[in-house]
Amino acid sequence: MSLADKVVLVTGAARGMGREYVRGFRKSGARVIATDLAWEPTGASNDDERFLEEIGNSPDVLAEYMDITIDSHVKRVFAKSVERFGTIDVIVNNAGMRQRDLYPPHGSMTTLETEVGDWQRMFDTHVFGTLRVIKTFVAPMLAHRRGSIISVGSGGYAAARPESREMPYQGAKAALTTMTLYLAHELKPNNIAANVILPGHTRSTGSDEQEKERRLIRERAGIRRRALRVVPEHVVPLVLFLAEQDAQGVTGQIINALQWNEEHGFGGVDRWGFKPDLKGAAP
Repeated sequence: MSLADKVVLVTGAARGMGREYVRGFRKSGARVIATDLAWEPTGASNDDERFLEEIGNSPDVLAEYMDITIDSHVKRVFAKSVERFGTIDVIVNNAGMRQRDLYPPHGSMTTLETEVGDWQRMFDTHVFGTLRVIKTFVAPMLAHRRGSIISVGSGGYAAARPESREMPYQGAKAALTTMTLYLAHELKPNNIAANVILPGHTRSTGSDEQEKERRLIRERAGIRRRALRVVPEHVVPLVLFLAEQDAQGVTGQIINALQWNEEHGFGGVDRWGFKPDLKGAAP
């Protein structure tokens, strides 16, 4: 489906990848419901601009405060969205808690050092919060028998980097991934696509501060590996493509954003890599 005049919900839209999704959809002619728990910039890396000033008075954007862990927030924003735009065609599940939100500033913690309450908080956002959003905002898609659900996963869900010590974050992302794949099967008769994107190691909010500490942790552990991050906007081409899908197209897939970009002519690390990291990664 063309994105012109389509209505897209983006959660976690105030910064990082969410901010770039909103910009990408607007350039494609879509109307956007942009939600976040907090719109004020934190001052951390990649979060020093007042994005709400850019989009707040735009006729094609409904910008709202929404905590996806609270039923009344989600129901309120859904009602305002339908009143403003009449429908919802695409859901981008981007909102989530980062590991460093639990264990600042580096977010690196062994599984046995974590507490059950930490897992509950992480799952409450990534899994239960996302499910709450989908169950509410999918209603117009079911009625019209067409739509696309996109969940932002993480490549570490399969323990590809166990030395990063990212439980419970990766556990929650694994659950989100599985839930989305189940939805792809269950919603296929309703012609609604559901896919997962893997952004890779992205320079998003606070990652400069995180990587500074993690580099020291790796050095103490004798791990000789530099972090190579990509810029947040690298996810936009893939998400725009998936937003155009329904169940007759691409659905039930887990797709690496950088790899997809390379395969479809959007460039690889040379284009999307964070320049200071690229310089540091040079031999």
